[in-house]
Amino acid sequence: MDIKDKVALVTGGGSGIGAATSLRLAKEGASVVVADVNEEGGRDTVTQIESNGGTAAFVRADVTDVKDAEAMIAFAKDTYGGLDILHNNAGILDGPDRYPDAHPAQWLPVLEVNLRGVILGTQYGIQAMKERGGGAIVNTASMAGLGFGYPANPVYAASKGGVVLFTASLAPLKESDNIRVNCICPGVVNTPMATAGVPGLAALNKEAAAFVESLKMIEPEEIADIVVQFITDDSLAGRAMMARNGRERELVPLPDAREWAGR
Repeated sequence: MDIKDKVALVTGGGSGIGAATSLRLAKEGASVVVADVNEEGGRDTVTQIESNGGTAAFVRADVTDVKDAEAMIAFAKDTYGGLDILHNNAGILDGPDRYPDAHPAQWLPVLEVNLRGVILGTQYGIQAMKERGGGAIVNTASMAGLGFGYPANPVYAASKGGVVLFTASLAPLKESDNIRVNCICPGVVNTPMATAGVPGLAALNKEAAAFVESLKMIEPEEIADIVVQFITDDSLAGRAMMARNGRERELVPLPDAREWAGR
């Protein structure tokens, strides 16, 4: 898919990966809807895009809320005439207490934002893209959602693992509706969520926390580049891309959802 003159929506677009992707898509010629609960950050991303000659608008949206998820897609349609590209990027970590000692109120939002938010956004995004004859969806997962796991935060790993398998399960949409769904599985990215500290690691032990702090983080612009790769490569559907600092990007082998269905 050529990004120029397309309509894109990015959740969590007020900072980090979402902001970098919004800026990159606007640079490639898309009209960008920046969605976030952080109004200040979201509007700042729009200002940056407009100052660079791009087109963008902000909509406040809680991706876990059904009405907000539906409304942000409707906003894209009302503002720019439709939706061609969706980057389900909004995500969170939980608090300092480790599972299973943490109260459910601490870790339930992780599942809500990281998994429910992706599923809701994708559902309404697909409906809008069908009206345009197709589209591309890119979800932000994590290496924690692959076979590596994340002992310091198993609920986070579960949420991102869910995103990976959800993505793989939607591969058949490429053939049925010309909609391609893929996901990115990065390591530690230089975002406010990461630089503020990784909850759980410090409680694990000081050595583990020091190790993460010593890692050379991936810059969010590199993740934005992968988003563009997924959008523009029409052959990719139901795939996960692993991104680690200093290493080549790697497509992760995933089971074909059509095989077990007997196709």
